[in-house]
Formats: sequence, C-alpha cells, structure tokens
Amino acid sequence: MNPASSLAHPGIDALRALATPLADHRILPFGADALDARLVAGGLRAGALHEAAALTCSLVDDAAATLFLAGIAAREARAAAAPVLWVSCRNDLYAPGLEQAGLASGDVIHAQPRDDAALLAVVEDALRDGTPAAVVAEASKVSMVATRRLQLAAAEADIPVLLLRRHRGRDRDPLCDTSAAWTRWRISVAPSQRLGVAGVGRPRWLVELARQRGGEGFSLIVEGCDATGRLAVPAVSGHRTAETAGPAHRTAA
Repeated sequence: MNPASSLAHPGIDALRALATPLADHRILPFGADALDARLVAGGLRAGALHEAAALTCSLVDDAAATLFLAGIAAREARAAAAPVLWVSCRNDLYAPGLEQAGLASGDVIHAQPRDDAALLAVVEDALRDGTPAAVVAEASKVSMVATRRLQLAAAEADIPVLLLRRHRGRDRDPLCDTSAAWTRWRISVAPSQRLGVAGVGRPRWLVELARQRGGEGFSLIVEGCDATGRLAVPAVSGHRTAETAGPAHRTAA
C-alpha cells in the first residue's frame, strides 16, 4: 500500500493513537512553569503537529514566531542528539539568529522544495525515515486534509512537526483555516525590559495559545529563547500573573 494513501485514509491503529490519553505520550516541556502549567499535559505532545503564526505580517513578529519554533526544535535536538529538518520554499534562514535561539547551524538540515505540495511530501518522507529530532516547516497554505496527515505521521513517528504558518495577506489571519494541529500559537513582539545601562534587554514576546486539544487558550508575556532554546517569564512581572496572563483574545478554527 502507498504510504501516502494510508495517511489519507487512517486505519484503526492510527485513529487510536490520536485518541490515546496524553499521559501515555512523550511530552516536551518548555521549562517555564508559568507556561507549562497552562498546557494540559505540562508541555507539548512530542508526536504531534504544532502550528505557530506571527500575530501580524511585520518582520519583527515573523522573526519572533520563527524563533519560537526554533527554540522548541533546539531543545528536542539536544535531547535526542539528532538534527532538525527545516523545510521551506524560501531561502532566507538566518543562521546566527537561529543559533541565538539554541539551534546551531550544524544541527540543521535545510530542504528547499519548489512549492507547498512538495514541502508536505518532504515532511512526510522525513517522518517515515525517522532521522530528524524535529521537523520545522514553513508554508502559507495547508489544507485540513494535509494537517490531518501530518498529525497522523507525527504521532506514528513520535516526532514533533512544527508548522510556521506564513501570512498570505495583510488582513488575513493564517490560523483562520481549520487544522488538525494539537496546538496553535500566535506570536508577537513585546517591549523589552529597561536596563540600568545603555543597551537592549532580552527580547520579550506575547505568546498566545489560540487552541490546544482538551484545554483552554491563554496569552502570556515571556522572554525570548536563550542560547539553549528556553523561554522564561520576566522576573519583574512574576507577581503580576493576572496582568500578564489571561485567556486568548481570539477564537481559532
């Protein structure tokens, strides 16, 4: 049987994998209690599809969303001692930026397919091969059927698929399309902390979980990824959780 057709028409085992309680699956914690505590399983399900999009089409929000996924991939690459496959139809990855988020250039295999259809095929092949610790894919348009296939393939391989949803228009939310993703995130930049001396503080992001299976959405101000790919909650706002964290402001499809 063609592997692609088996993903398009999942069998009983594949459907059972989707329905299995989270406690029976490997979990990827962020390592920040204020964030992990708001996730149903205390972190991200490893063998699953997770999506992120920039809140706006600005370059700074796009960079924040990219580094958010790079940090997740970096932590998994370190834990698994395996490379990350980064699949994009664009040739604009900035290696020094990824390294600041913990993802060294030597740990990245970059694939550049001709279009989104070929991109999805590359991701599925990589999951079946099982070589990468994680797969990061950038796409502007992915159908519900395609996300279901990616979710099933990720669950079977126990490899996280991190999908960066690119903006297709200034007024179009990339997360307005329906998806089988386990979690869906919107990321934007936030003002960094003032320093006592001249300079720029650690970047901060507004992280909004628009959807998680079995749980509620929320938003939280965090400090951007450090050199190990880890996020942190700003120390100055640790006693103001009610002001920095709350329900997601939008409804995801």
